Amino acid sequence: MKRALVTGGSGAIGSAICERLAADGSHVYVHAHGGKERADAVVARIAAKGGSAETIIFDTTDAAAAETTLTAALQNGAIQIVVNNAGIHDDAVMPGMKHDQWTRVIDVSLNGFFNVTQPLLMPMIGKRWGRVVNISSVAAITGNRGQTNYAAAKAGLHGATKSLSLELGSRGITVNTVAPGIIASPMSDGTFGKEMIDRLVPMKRAGKPEEVAALVAFLVSESAAYISGQLISINGGMI
Repeated sequence: MKRALVTGGSGAIGSAICERLAADGSHVYVHAHGGKERADAVVARIAAKGGSAETIIFDTTDAAAAETTLTAALQNGAIQIVVNNAGIHDDAVMPGMKHDQWTRVIDVSLNGFFNVTQPLLMPMIGKRWGRVVNISSVAAITGNRGQTNYAAAKAGLHGATKSLSLELGSRGITVNTVAPGIIASPMSDGTFGKEMIDRLVPMKRAGKPEEVAALVAFLVSESAAYISGQLISINGGMI
């Protein structure tokens, strides 16, 4: 049984990914920082369907805490599937953006990617099989007013994906980025009304978290062994 870690595993997209990977046969670490109860609920849903999962709690921006927690998890064996899904919004147009708004968003999405992924690489290399999937955003491709910090953080993952894929390609490890567009969730439902979605999305609807999860599930499968270093957007034809 492969072991998978999904950061931000209690949110709409994260939980869908956790449940899909568990359904496909992986033991899933459902990561949370402040949302342990939600993560526990995801674990319970997976267990109710016969899957294998457990909650893992740490702050992705705290390198020492991440390393300590992940080192303990590695005592049970290599984590060979890593989905870097954790991210936050703190929107403001840049002329009015505070320094803390910039650094917090960068810290979670970009520094968090390093803090989580780096400690897992040598055990993964030892297995000569691994999958790293970084969850970005269409905003990192097109830009978005009020999200200079978020777009910069997620776009940074694109360059990291390219470089890391070159470093790990000969070891049987793929590294890819998935960039969702407007995906139905409690957060997006309050931001994107039907009129806006009809205007922005040629398919005239928001995507489903399960659709993002299906793409991630394919990228971590054996069938996707020759796909690496790629940025794949799932956005209903927005771009």
